[in-house]
Amino acid sequence: MKKLIFLFSLILIFMSCTEQKTENSEQKTDEKIIGKPELKLTSDVMTPEVLWSFGRLSDVRVSPDEKTLLFGITYYDISENKGNRELYTMPAEGGEPKQITKTAKGEYNAVWSKDGKTIYFMSSAENGMQMFKMNADGTGKKQISDIEGGITGFKLSPDQTKILYTKEVDLVKDVKDIYPDLPEANARIITDMMYRHWDTWTDSYSHIFVAGFDGNKISEAVDIMKDEEYDSPLKPFGGLEEITWSPDGRTIAYTCVKKKGVAYTLSTNSDIYLYNLDTKETENFTEGMNGYDKAPVYSPDGSKIAWESMARDGYESDKNRLFVYDFTTKEKKDYTKNFDQNAGGLAWDTKGENIYFVSDYHARFQIYKLNLASNEIKAITQGDHNYRTVSVLSDKLIATKQSMSMPTEIFAVTDDGKETQISFVNKDVLDKLELAKVEERWVKTTDGKDMLVWVIYPPHFDANKKYPALLYCQGGPQSSVSQFWSYRWNFQMMAANGYVIVAPNRRGLPSFGQEWNEQISGDYGGQNMKDYLSAIDALKKEPFIDENRLGAIGASYGGFSVYWLAGHHNKRFKAFIAHDGIFNLEAQYTETDELWFANWDLGGAPWDYNNKTAQKSYANSPHKFVDKWDTPILVIHGGKDYRILDSQGFSAFDAAKLKGVPAEMLYFPEENHWVLHPQNGILWQREFKNWLDKWLK
Repeated sequence: MKKLIFLFSLILIFMSCTEQKTENSEQKTDEKIIGKPELKLTSDVMTPEVLWSFGRLSDVRVSPDEKTLLFGITYYDISENKGNRELYTMPAEGGEPKQITKTAKGEYNAVWSKDGKTIYFMSSAENGMQMFKMNADGTGKKQISDIEGGITGFKLSPDQTKILYTKEVDLVKDVKDIYPDLPEANARIITDMMYRHWDTWTDSYSHIFVAGFDGNKISEAVDIMKDEEYDSPLKPFGGLEEITWSPDGRTIAYTCVKKKGVAYTLSTNSDIYLYNLDTKETENFTEGMNGYDKAPVYSPDGSKIAWESMARDGYESDKNRLFVYDFTTKEKKDYTKNFDQNAGGLAWDTKGENIYFVSDYHARFQIYKLNLASNEIKAITQGDHNYRTVSVLSDKLIATKQSMSMPTEIFAVTDDGKETQISFVNKDVLDKLELAKVEERWVKTTDGKDMLVWVIYPPHFDANKKYPALLYCQGGPQSSVSQFWSYRWNFQMMAANGYVIVAPNRRGLPSFGQEWNEQISGDYGGQNMKDYLSAIDALKKEPFIDENRLGAIGASYGGFSVYWLAGHHNKRFKAFIAHDGIFNLEAQYTETDELWFANWDLGGAPWDYNNKTAQKSYANSPHKFVDKWDTPILVIHGGKDYRILDSQGFSAFDAAKLKGVPAEMLYFPEENHWVLHPQNGILWQREFKNWLDKWLK
């Protein structure tokens, strides 16, 4: 239920792109080309429309000579109800970005040629997403693939004489295959679990294909996972970071869970597989390592391979360790054994002596450096922000960073931690806004621990006034309330509505050590709920907060938290909002797609009456405390949410109405666990504000 990932924003854009004919020159289309929107401010504080006007920067690639950066920016058109992603280049030392594509279809997965004169990328064509090339200045655009059904991603070998690409492969027989004499039949025959995942039915699998490549065309490809009913990258969140070439171009390392049905829904045991192009043989490289193993990266000389690894099967929020294998010594080593933090986004330096990575500490994500010779891990950056990615140049790092007050931008970082912002995609918007102040507080919990709580003040805050306040309940459940920038649960947006936001890093959140993170498992409705109440009880004593105008809001596990608090808050709150929350834990156990999550966090099945942990969990299900509900509640749910089915939201709404509690429901038939369409996103923000204003203003 965790891991906000940009992948699904891309998927939304792909879905919104209708197919069009592509010629060897420029695309010809009558469709509207979506670019940077004209900003029309009605005030100097954030509005939903302003929030959706920000450019969303991603996928920064450094040219071979390290002089130029290549990246994409997505803008959304509210009236068209869709977005579009274009490619830009910019000097590596900073400067004005140059837009090098301008189409109605969007461009993705852009990479440099070895000589830096050509850019390869994906865009929409008649036969789905295909591969294109163009000159580095954006001229000479040409389609160079025509692969049946389209591709979902590609990576060139280091010498660029070969290519791997991913595409969906149909290996599932439907009723029309089984009964060809019933062409109008509309049904599914389901024989095992994992029949649907996140927001789609399991009708196909993502496979890796490898082929020769001469810069202009792709030769006949080989499916290296032929006839296997498995996915690589992993669904729903995996991307091309889970697949890589060895430096000599003779091996492909890829991430996969080679389990099906019940076995898959009960396990997080992904492995890294090595496919040898010469022998056509595949080796399970991480066999015997039981948790997630993913995102392999070879050292520059190919003598070592590093990857991210979790130890325990079935636990998706286990510590993310940094492992390295030395092909010469045959040694496999955990370099984060004594590092009580997660490690992700691994990047080797040019000599293969150090690995840079991103890690969370005290609700901020920083860049760290591991020196393999000394085993020393050193924090490179510090400050109130989240670093998201890091790439290594010969003399500096190129990284992307965001905060609660800034969408993602590009920064240059030196090894001594000096940061220089080099992209300013959203500066023109931010400069026109009065932003909310973000403050760190530490609050004592009921068991005497210190808990970090973010307090976000309304723009134009006046300490002599009294404001309504919102307790923000985080999802995940093990997902840090860090310095993230969200396009839905945006703290600047919430504060701009005139509310003080109280956002605690309660028990069960990472970046405060593994013990703090793991406490929540088997204790839903326990200490973490006390932590929520400790946070709001401490802050409501402030003279600028009106303790008679408090609300609680949250999504996913945060939605569960709201449902639970509705039956236990002892009149603290005057309004609730729960989005995609779990209302009935017993129903959730047999409804959710990834059953490993419920087994680990709840302790087991509801019918296991001898399991004390499980029975404690189900005894704390929010639906068992509806008799105490007495506070207005807005329920929000998506129809394509297969992680937490919409029946949970309908049940909660119906329960509130039957109890006589003021309630409304906002239902999105086409949204999943998130809200991704622009007009739905704005509708969400308006209804969110309207409900809170109705009961708290």
